[in-house]
Amino acid sequence: MKCINKAFLLSLVIVSVFMFAGCGNKEFSMEFNRNMNSTSYTMVSIAEVNSTLTGYAESICVDFGEYSKGTEYLDSEAGGLFDMTDYKVLYGKNLYASMNPASLTKIMTAYVALKYGNLGDRITVTENAMITESGAQTAGLKPGDTMTLEQALNIMMVCSANDAAAAIAEHVGGGSMDVFVNAMNAEALRIGATGTHFTNPHGLTDDAHKTTPYDLYLIFNEALKDETFKNIIGQVAYTTTISDAAGNAKEISVNSTNSFLRGDYESPAEVAVLGGKTGTTTAAGSCLAIYAKDSANRYFITVVLNAPDRETSYTDTIALLQLHGS
Repeated sequence: MKCINKAFLLSLVIVSVFMFAGCGNKEFSMEFNRNMNSTSYTMVSIAEVNSTLTGYAESICVDFGEYSKGTEYLDSEAGGLFDMTDYKVLYGKNLYASMNPASLTKIMTAYVALKYGNLGDRITVTENAMITESGAQTAGLKPGDTMTLEQALNIMMVCSANDAAAAIAEHVGGGSMDVFVNAMNAEALRIGATGTHFTNPHGLTDDAHKTTPYDLYLIFNEALKDETFKNIIGQVAYTTTISDAAGNAKEISVNSTNSFLRGDYESPAEVAVLGGKTGTTTAAGSCLAIYAKDSANRYFITVVLNAPDRETSYTDTIALLQLHGS
């Protein structure tokens, strides 16, 4: 199946999701772009989609709003601790607030690319993948550079390279980033992340690019089912050789943006950070999603959004992980 036209396959995903949409409970609705060639999006009902998630919901954390700490526990605007073993939400603050996720967006980008792409595919970077926003993190890719999808995913997730994210989206989307982004939204809808609307594959600022802390948990939880994804997000550094436009070897060496992996911050006793994703923009503040394990072999996801600074995103994450035995 993965050898068929990517744009056709992603379009099929979008259509198949909407075949389930119909009238029903307004609680389960989201804004979504029906037209792949349009930047507008309309409100649709997904009551019937929700009804298909019954079995799926048995293996996700359900929020009952019963926490041992109050909302003042975190300095970040929103955050949550999710027990992936016992399927419990151990802590939540503004879990359903609509927020900009910055580069935590790339978790969904990686998920869609792994699901619909082939790791051995050759990607050619185009002008469309060039990032011009001031201060945006890039890996220095240039038009004509070629690499495998696997290499691009490692570059994107390890150092949060926005140019790699754009190149991945254009390639897997069959030459169209819009097709890829619509597939991101379709996949979000499929897993129940109904408060999410993506407008790009990297997370650079857009007022319509929104998700919630709980939705990010759902997306991260789904992505972690892929062993390649888990391996990529646990790397401290990544070095590889790609080809430039002239066919010459070009070395790319990047370091993780995750300060837990780099040793700049220590996780609480009996908790090991296995990987994660960082994100920072002026609009989103400092964001951090972490995958961790305790000494009892229980697994956790933490999400922190809109911390006032980078340090707070880590200290708040440490505070969340300290609740692992709750």
